Amino acid sequence: RSPPAPPTHVRLPIPGHITISRDPVTRSSETTFPHSLPPPARRAEEKMAAAATSSSPSPSTFLPASRSGARRPPSRVAAAATTAAASSPEAAAPLKADLAPLAPAPLMRVVPESLQGASGSLVGVPGRGAEEGGLDGPGAMEYLTAVLASKVYDVAVETPLERAGKLSDRLGVNLHIKREDLQPVFSFKLRGAYNMMAKLSREQLNNGVICSSAGNHAQGVALSARKLGCDAVIVMPVTTPEIKWRSVERLGATVVLKGDSYDEAQSYAKLRCEQEGRTFIPPFDHPDIIAGQGTVGMEIVRQLQGPLHAIFVPVGGGGLIAGIAAYVKRVRPEVKIIGVEPSDANAMALSLCHGQRVVLEHVGGFADGVAVKVVGEETFRLCQELIDGIVLVSRDAICASIKDMFEENRNILEPAGALALAGAEAYCKYYGLKGETVVAISSGANMNFDRLRLVTELADVGRKREAVLATFLPEEQGSFKKFAELVGRMNITEFKYRYDSNGKEALVLYSVGIYTDHELKAMVERMESSELKTVNLTDNDLAKDHLRYFIGGRSEVKDELVYRFIFPERPGALMNFLDTLSPRWNISLFHYRAQGETGANVLVGIQVPPEDVDEFRSRADNLGYEYMSEMNNEIYHLLLRSPNKV
Repeated sequence: RSPPAPPTHVRLPIPGHITISRDPVTRSSETTFPHSLPPPARRAEEKMAAAATSSSPSPSTFLPASRSGARRPPSRVAAAATTAAASSPEAAAPLKADLAPLAPAPLMRVVPESLQGASGSLVGVPGRGAEEGGLDGPGAMEYLTAVLASKVYDVAVETPLERAGKLSDRLGVNLHIKREDLQPVFSFKLRGAYNMMAKLSREQLNNGVICSSAGNHAQGVALSARKLGCDAVIVMPVTTPEIKWRSVERLGATVVLKGDSYDEAQSYAKLRCEQEGRTFIPPFDHPDIIAGQGTVGMEIVRQLQGPLHAIFVPVGGGGLIAGIAAYVKRVRPEVKIIGVEPSDANAMALSLCHGQRVVLEHVGGFADGVAVKVVGEETFRLCQELIDGIVLVSRDAICASIKDMFEENRNILEPAGALALAGAEAYCKYYGLKGETVVAISSGANMNFDRLRLVTELADVGRKREAVLATFLPEEQGSFKKFAELVGRMNITEFKYRYDSNGKEALVLYSVGIYTDHELKAMVERMESSELKTVNLTDNDLAKDHLRYFIGGRSEVKDELVYRFIFPERPGALMNFLDTLSPRWNISLFHYRAQGETGANVLVGIQVPPEDVDEFRSRADNLGYEYMSEMNNEIYHLLLRSPNKV
């Protein structure tokens, strides 16, 4: 049963439809490119180039304008989706696309903020879905056969499909969780990696394999290599937490830490692949990888009999959702396949909206397992044809779903692992779904322990059990008591205040436990009616990450620019920043707190005279750290600027 279309439903036009030839091609060893970027099919390339130069819309055609002030280092070139070597004729025949080498057309660059929708609503709805004949396209039967013939069960296990009783009762649906977090490496990534590697010839295995990954794909390749008796090199950025690369080492692979970012690690891996004759194992964009991940969909169909409304799938590069859709839409076409992405890492949704793959200018790193700037060519083609749309969720909602999973069965998921669960809940609430059966895939449980602090802080906010607010109180006796009376029966869970001898008003930052939107609205109205200005900060990440810690720190600083920088989590990152910008300009504000991400979110204030702005931006670009202006954020003006300037 299709959900009713809401009044604000985001349904964006698709200007073109791109397909890739699925005709099998037999190539000699001279035309095999084991270390190269994926050369697209000629027909697809011609369509892509034509779309980029003529009919492709600019982001402003049907998307909101990008956030002003966002900048990134010009020296970074976003890589296209990764690929792998074609298997030799001696190996079991893999799925193949027409891989004639052509220089790829440049991809459109967009910012994640250019596509947002109401929580739970479908965005990025493809222009042609399964009901319009997408399943009749080339390659559908080949994928179905490849999934059925997959060898993943040499190392992977058939994970259980568990009914989530507490969540089902709360949402009014039958919610089942596909427990891919119970795989031997605590992630589904093992399936695709092994399926591809098992088809390599003995000669290729003897030459060894290589991949670039900072997470679950690395462990999947390492375990697969150990099973197949193959030497594996895993290239990881130097910013990778020790717990992750130690886990890969324990599986027998050789870990090489290279570069500050995934792009740099990948470039090194492909160079070494060429030099040593190894086979590159991509994380998502290869037919054998996709077919291996598709076994998740095969298991769901087998394990769950009866009506099924939708399967919710986390989306990074698109390998998992492409594989599931390729199988499920062939055998159960009535089942919706819905992707879930973080609102700040929405490469697939934006690609579907634009009708072509795009490159994200920056990507949020909280759900690092899906923090991908460019989706795969083949995964995008399949998603265009087969999936029913994308749901975008916030970081707070992901944290809330991690807590939900813990309360359900005492298991802790990583952020990307809880992504589909957050999307399923948001979708059910938005469309008022009742009585239907839905499945969410818990894709991984490789959680960094230090990230749990942030999860606990934001989980109640994400489930709307806590709100973060700021109220201005007159600096006079009795005002605190008056404030407490106005809060009433609402439970205060956090309170921050510092007396300001120079100010007439005090800024109080606090959190309250809430039960309904009506109760919160009534409390804010009581404050406003008593002439106590109150601002709800619950949905402002800048306030929650940084500004809530600056109580009493408002002042007027001449020529101050405020930016958020993403520092690589490695020794020397701070000194590199200071050597670039100081003492040329005075640093007026600095706030950093480790959050267990691959990059540190740092708020910086710098006094830069107007005539030096161009020089500052040039130096910041050359620094190589991504950064974004916060000068237009109203919460910055509220909490940091002098009261006389508010």
